Amino acid sequence: MAKGTTSKMWKRTTTLLITLIVLGFGTVIFTLFHLQIIDGENLKSKAVAQQLKDNILSAKRGTIYDCNMKELATSADVWKIVLVPAQMDETKYPGQKEAIISGLSQILGVDRSKIEDACNNRDSYWQVVGSKVETDVKNQLADWIEADAQKKDGYLALGNCIEYENDYKRYYPFGDFASVVLGFTNADGDGVEGLESEYNSYLKGTNGRLVTAKNAQQGDMPFQYSQRVEAQDGSSLVLTIDEVAQHYLEKALEEGAIAHNAGNRALGILMDVNTGEIKAMAVKGNFNSNDVVNVNKNMLADSGAFDPNNPRVLTDTEKARIAKLPEDQQSTATLNTLQQKWRNKAVSDTYYPGSVFKMCTGSMAMEEGVVNENTTYTCTGSYQIPGASKPINCWKTGGHGTENFVQGLCNSCNTFFIHIGVDLLGKERFFKYFQGFGFTEKTGIDLPGEANSLYYSEEALDPINLAVESFGQNFSITPLQMVTACAAVANGGNLVTPHVVKQIVGADGNIQKSVGTEVRRQVISEDTSKRMTAIMQQNATSGTAKNGYLMGYRVAGKTGTSEKVDKDNQKKAIDGVEGEYYIASYCGFAPADNPQYALLIFVDEPDASVGSYYGGAVAGPIFSQVMGEVLPYLGVDAKYDEADAAKLDIKAQDVTGKSVADAKAALQGQGLSVEVQGSGDSVLIQIPQGGQSMPKDGTVVLFTDQASRSTTVDVPDFSGMTVSEAEATAASHHLNIELAGAGETGSSGITASGQSATAGSKVTPGTIVTVTFIEKDTVM
Repeated sequence: MAKGTTSKMWKRTTTLLITLIVLGFGTVIFTLFHLQIIDGENLKSKAVAQQLKDNILSAKRGTIYDCNMKELATSADVWKIVLVPAQMDETKYPGQKEAIISGLSQILGVDRSKIEDACNNRDSYWQVVGSKVETDVKNQLADWIEADAQKKDGYLALGNCIEYENDYKRYYPFGDFASVVLGFTNADGDGVEGLESEYNSYLKGTNGRLVTAKNAQQGDMPFQYSQRVEAQDGSSLVLTIDEVAQHYLEKALEEGAIAHNAGNRALGILMDVNTGEIKAMAVKGNFNSNDVVNVNKNMLADSGAFDPNNPRVLTDTEKARIAKLPEDQQSTATLNTLQQKWRNKAVSDTYYPGSVFKMCTGSMAMEEGVVNENTTYTCTGSYQIPGASKPINCWKTGGHGTENFVQGLCNSCNTFFIHIGVDLLGKERFFKYFQGFGFTEKTGIDLPGEANSLYYSEEALDPINLAVESFGQNFSITPLQMVTACAAVANGGNLVTPHVVKQIVGADGNIQKSVGTEVRRQVISEDTSKRMTAIMQQNATSGTAKNGYLMGYRVAGKTGTSEKVDKDNQKKAIDGVEGEYYIASYCGFAPADNPQYALLIFVDEPDASVGSYYGGAVAGPIFSQVMGEVLPYLGVDAKYDEADAAKLDIKAQDVTGKSVADAKAALQGQGLSVEVQGSGDSVLIQIPQGGQSMPKDGTVVLFTDQASRSTTVDVPDFSGMTVSEAEATAASHHLNIELAGAGETGSSGITASGQSATAGSKVTPGTIVTVTFIEKDTVM
């Protein structure tokens, strides 16, 4: 009995034991499976994170160059200051910790608490206590450490505990120069606006890594347990932008925006008509922050410029306006204000092009053969669309009378172009070319934020919309689209893709990518292009675009004055008074016999109370000034016909040191007048100086003694004078006058609008004062 019981107990025990073993091993196997297979990767990552510390080594961002390899944006060397608490030894060097805390906080300008917290992490070999530290500050730190190393008494071994790691900071050497094109970077070194954003993936490079091991107490292991992966520097950009041409454009735009008190900045785009290369692009001037519409829409910006070295700076006025808002709105208002400054309106804003668009409508009609240079139309001052409640007026309400097509464009006759669009082309052909010139699609420029155009589809082009679009109203395009279409008119009819980057160059100096000319399509024939160019050249010489005339450079141009209807209506809705908001523009190219460069000048909301709001009067002189400086610089040769040659300056002989009699004879032999100052027998100095260009009928003043050399005269105010009045006034003040702008055309009805020497300033007799003349047109 006992034996049977014992046998059963053994069986039960064996079964229980086997069961326990199976369960135990099963649990272990299951746990191992779960840990290794299911949670393996996650646990491995956690283990690595516990055992390793990953520090970023910054890559150097690529440089942005202009077309002549001048640096426009570069990454300057700065420093990362690293504290090594594991190397500190208070026992051996009493006072070491306090010296490090006080010294680093003072030199780096950081709170003591930050340095103290880093020092307290005693097992660490890598505590960053300063980032983007300039070299001069790093040098102060180095001098402090070196001074400690030279001590015989009180040596604290600071050099054992502080290290420097090379880092980079983005730097724009020309400040706000080309800022809307270049953009800027954020604190992490990534591009935010402009080219910095568009080409960020090329420019930023790949950061390196310093991986260090941690011990069981989570302290850093010595550096023999570290691995360093070097950073790969970013690629550089070579732009189509020419730094000199850009400076010329920015200077003229700034002056023009100030002179006309532009309410919403001014812009300019200079483009190679054959390649699509943008040689200069600029936005200048401020915002009219007191405008009732801007106030109503909480548009708080007043400064239209920003420095990419410090792009988030607001003016005191802007800060004050934002401070008046509820606190929960201030952050959004600050960002909106900054974005207004950063916005590249040449690419991101749309506008009614106005009469500059007539070059396109005219090209359509000539290409289709529905007009030629001798086609006539009688302008009565208005055009009645069948079924419309009222007629559409020409800018000249009394009408131009009967005129041929050339005269119609030179007169900028609205009704002639309505006749072309509605009666001769029709909506199908008009829209075909409207698409062909690129107005229904983005240009494809390599800049961020390009806006879409707003226009009526072919189906929606009823007679009224077609009529108004024919002379450039009632549809919105970007300024870039307009200058690109102008280039097609100039270059034989090819629509090219504009671009601002010419090459991408790797950190090793090898070219990674070259950007060439991309012709999207041919819009008009070469014959139509040449004929339209000839008409536009005549317009710039004797028509409504004469304020953009430039002697010797065969300018072809068209003015535009477009009404900002939406903003006019917004103002009326706010205060019941209809607004007068306009965009004054001038679009043209040169030289007409071999077109190379197109330029669009655009002044948004010029103040009529200080001058004019018409395109020819406002934008024309800016166009002439820019082209007058840019074309010779870019190697375009001036050519003069007989009439122009007769107006050319001459270079006065150098007669210093000669007797007064001999000097007078030499200069009068050149056809120049001579005025003698002083009672000496020989010439000490002459104004203008020998070899200096001066008007052919000008006067050279000879100074013959020391007393006469200090003689000065007051510069008169030439503004509003006719050419003859200005010449007489200059002569009476013993000055020479150089005619610029429309003054070179010899046209009547032009008046002085600007001068190179400030009225009331004192200058030496004989000084040449350049006076710019304009025709104060009323052409829309």
